[in-house]
Amino acid sequence: MSAPDPLVRAVEAVLFAATEPMTVDAIRTHLEGVEVRAALRTLQADYAGRGIELVQRGDRWHFQTAADMAHLLRRTHEEPRKLSRAGIETLAIIAYHEPTTRAEIEAIRGVAISKGTLDVLMEAGWIRPAGRREVPGRPLLYATTPGFLAHFGLASRRDLPGIDDLRAAGLLDPVDLAFERVDTMGEVEVSDEED
Repeated sequence: MSAPDPLVRAVEAVLFAATEPMTVDAIRTHLEGVEVRAALRTLQADYAGRGIELVQRGDRWHFQTAADMAHLLRRTHEEPRKLSRAGIETLAIIAYHEPTTRAEIEAIRGVAISKGTLDVLMEAGWIRPAGRREVPGRPLLYATTPGFLAHFGLASRRDLPGIDDLRAAGLLDPVDLAFERVDTMGEVEVSDEED
């Protein structure tokens, strides 16, 4: 068995010592002259299928317990965080349309949202203020965080399910059927036949 590459070992050491996920540039500040991306790919392959794995969440890298081993480390019962329907809808709108303003969220949902809904999502670490839109009133923009990606097991926002995925999961069928039944007058057709 050959000795591990010292540069790969150096990247591994930096990531193990880190208190939070690191970008390639942050890793590079500790290791000048190291081809960090190649070392990360090597480490990711080396740790594949083991008890811990190297994962990329957005543009940040970190080690985590393999998903199929996480149950072994739980010592206390974690109370799952339950979001209200408004919270789920708001989070989905921000994830798919970020950065977005409160007014844009309300326009999509069709109802006003309470400040508490946004506060709960920020306390969970799933959304963050992302600047201000350059329009009159300069409304605050909201965007998702690396914590959102990590919690939902996404490498990037591109991994969010698309319309075909949602339809395949049966989440859009009632809406699709309702639209198919709308006649040209904008009224819902009533059929005596069973579907």
